Amino acid sequence: MKKEINIRNKKASFDYEFIEKYTAGIILTGTEIKSIRNGQVSFTDSYCLFFSKELWVKNVHIAEYSYGSYNNHEPKRDRKLLLNKKELTKIEKKISEKGLTIVPVKLFVDDRGFAKIVIAVARGKAKFDKRHDIRDRDNKRELDRFMKK
Repeated sequence: MKKEINIRNKKASFDYEFIEKYTAGIILTGTEIKSIRNGQVSFTDSYCLFFSKELWVKNVHIAEYSYGSYNNHEPKRDRKLLLNKKELTKIEKKISEKGLTIVPVKLFVDDRGFAKIVIAVARGKAKFDKRHDIRDRDNKRELDRFMKK
């Protein structure tokens, strides 16, 4: 097992512009937390949405635990996020604007052993913005190489 669990959604930062970030608890079963501690999580095509004033995360794939036997969990089940009521209403008001969505950005285990997920209210980037980010990253890399010489 890894000491520090810090799983990032790299695709989200490329596809979305983050407006505001929140840290939320996540309700898990026993075998799910064991798989997270082994680093077996995938964020591909994951998103968050509201069901009856509660925030849920969908399509986060947490692999089945290898020693789970009949107690194993379903890998892509919907999981409830734990935020206080103020934060939930604030997020709900924000996403009522056109073009905004909620995406999971990072999953980590805090020092007390609880799994936390960082979610972001985000706006999708246009193709031009993505090319601009790639160009900036390449320029920075070349500048770093030049400075080392």
